[in-house]
Amino acid sequence: MELAERIGNDMKEAMRSGEKLRLETIRSLRAAILELEKSGKGATTDEDELKAVMNQAKRRKDAAEQFRAAGRIDLAEKEEAELVIIEEYLPKQLSDGEIRAEVDRIVAETGASGPGDFKTVMPKAMAAMRGRADGNRVQAAVRAALEGSAG
Repeated sequence: MELAERIGNDMKEAMRSGEKLRLETIRSLRAAILELEKSGKGATTDEDELKAVMNQAKRRKDAAEQFRAAGRIDLAEKEEAELVIIEEYLPKQLSDGEIRAEVDRIVAETGASGPGDFKTVMPKAMAAMRGRADGNRVQAAVRAALEGSAG
């Protein structure tokens, strides 16, 4: 089942069950996908829909961090609760060990030998793990792997 269809079905289910936060969150996901479809870019792909959902997850994560920094714990917790719901629509996230293993494979594949090869490894790593790992975690793993191979 495609992502947009699943979101539509889950929205109907949330309406029936009366789960307000879930319904509100799923509606925002649906709105993001509809906005993408209406942007005039043509037909949306599954990857486009996934990017829209990932963007919504990133927004919630960033907002939660900002609210926490401002001492607004109530708003931060709401954003975090929405993030948990949004993450149901994202691929299973890789563990730190899985990220390191993938980065090590890419470093070996590209023949990278030190921090100077970051610009070679990072794009390949992000492409290989898109949607399954946060960019900051991938970046940290790439830096660690390249610094380790330089010694």
